[in-house]
Amino acid sequence: MTGDSVIVLAGGRASRLGGVDKPLLVIDGRTLLQRALDAAAGAHPRIVVGPLRPGLPTDLVWVRETPAFAGPAAALVAGIRALDAVAHDTPHEWTLVLAADLVDPAAAVARLRAERGAASPQSRGLCLADEAGRAQWLTGFYRTAALREAAAALPDGGADAPARALLGSLEPLVVPASAHESADIDTWDDVTRYIHEGE
Repeated sequence: MTGDSVIVLAGGRASRLGGVDKPLLVIDGRTLLQRALDAAAGAHPRIVVGPLRPGLPTDLVWVRETPAFAGPAAALVAGIRALDAVAHDTPHEWTLVLAADLVDPAAAVARLRAERGAASPQSRGLCLADEAGRAQWLTGFYRTAALREAAAALPDGGADAPARALLGSLEPLVVPASAHESADIDTWDDVTRYIHEGE
C-alpha cells in the first residue's frame, strides 16, 4: 500500500459489548487492531485514533479526539490533523480510513483498492457498503485534500457528529461488498459468530 496514508479508528466506548476494549479482541491469533494495521501495511504515515496500546509497531502515530469519546467524526478530525502534522506539505493523494473492528480488513482493503483503480479524477472517495447497501463510511479510501477540507468545515471539530457528517459531504462512490468483506464486530452475537467460531 505504498503511496497511501491511513487513519485507523480504534476508540469508542463499545457500549453494546459492555465497554470491552473491542480492538483488542482476537481472531485467529491477531487482535482486530493488529489485523487492521496489517491490512494497511506499507501505508505511511499510520495514524491510530484511540488510547495507546502496548506491543504494536513503533512507527504508529497515536492521537485522541477532543474530548475523548466525542464520536467518529471528531476522531476523524483528530486523525486528519495528525496526518497533516506528520506529512507536512507532501501528503499522499489518498488516505485509507479504516475502523478497527472489521472481521477481515485485508479483504475490505483489497476490494477498495480494486475499485479505486477505476475511480475518475473527480472522485473524492469510495467506501464499502454493507449487505443492505448502506454506506460504511469508516471503510474507505478518500482523497486527502478533500478530507482536510471537509474536516475544516465541520463545526466544533466534529464533536458528537456521525461519520457521515464529514465523509458524506464527499459523496463517495459506495462499493457493493460481500458479507465477509463488510463484516464487523458490534454485538456479542458478532463475537460468537466471528471470534469464538474462529478459535
